[in-house]
Amino acid sequence: MFQLQSTWDCIRQYETWLRSPFFPILFSLTVYLSFCLPFVVLDLLSSRVALVRRYKIQQKSQVTLRMMWTCLALSLYNHAVYIFPLSVLHWYWRPISYPVEAPAALAVVRDLASCLLLFDFQYFVWHLLHHRVPWLYRTFHKVHHKHTSTFALTTEYSGAWETLSLGFFAAMNPMLLGCHPFTEMLFHVLNMWLSVEDHCGYDLPWATHRLVPFGLYGGAPHHDLHHQKFKTNYAPYFTHWDKLLGTLQSE
Repeated sequence: MFQLQSTWDCIRQYETWLRSPFFPILFSLTVYLSFCLPFVVLDLLSSRVALVRRYKIQQKSQVTLRMMWTCLALSLYNHAVYIFPLSVLHWYWRPISYPVEAPAALAVVRDLASCLLLFDFQYFVWHLLHHRVPWLYRTFHKVHHKHTSTFALTTEYSGAWETLSLGFFAAMNPMLLGCHPFTEMLFHVLNMWLSVEDHCGYDLPWATHRLVPFGLYGGAPHHDLHHQKFKTNYAPYFTHWDKLLGTLQSE
C-alpha cells in the first residue's frame, strides 16, 4: 500500500498536466508507440538475424518501412481527427477528480482483472458480429484485415468506427466499474500492451500466453491465426468465449 501511495503521490504532482485536454491523446500515443518500438526493431532485424526470425510466427513474411508508415499514418490520423476532439469534449463535460489516497493493492488487481475480462467479452461480441454480418465486415472491419501477417503497428490499423467503438469500451469500463484513476491508467497501459503483443507477429519465450497456464490466454499466435483464417479466434485475449462458441483454433 505504501509503494502504491508513493507512486500515486508522484503522479499527482503533475495533476495540472493530467487535467489538460491534451493529456489523453499524448498518453495514448506515447504508450502505444513505446510498446510498438521494440517490435519495430525486431521487424527491421528479422530479415538479417536468424535468431530473431526464429521467433517470427509467419517466417516467410517481411515487414517493410512502407507498410510500417502506412499503419502509423492511419493511427496518427485517427488520433488527430477523431480521438482528440472527443477527448476535448470529455474534458469539458466530465472533469476528472484525482483523490489524495491511492487504491488498495487488492482493489487494483480486482479492478484490472474485471476491466480486462469485460473488455474481452465486449470485443468478442463486437468482433464476431463484424465477421458474421457481411455488411459490417465490408464497411467497417475489412481495413484491419488488410494484413494477413500481423506486426505491431497493425494494432491500430483500423477505420474510424472500429477505433472509436473499441476505444469507447476501453474508456467506459473503468468508469462503469468505479475504478480509481490510478487503476484506470494501469488498465489502459495493460490493455495497450496486450493489444500490441497480440499483433506483434512473434511467439517469444516470455510472451503472456506462455505465462498464463492451461491455455486460458491466446496471445500473438492465437490472433495471428485469426488474421490468416478470418473465421476463428475472435476474442482478443482469453480463449474461453471461443471455446464456448466453437470458434477456437490453435493451428
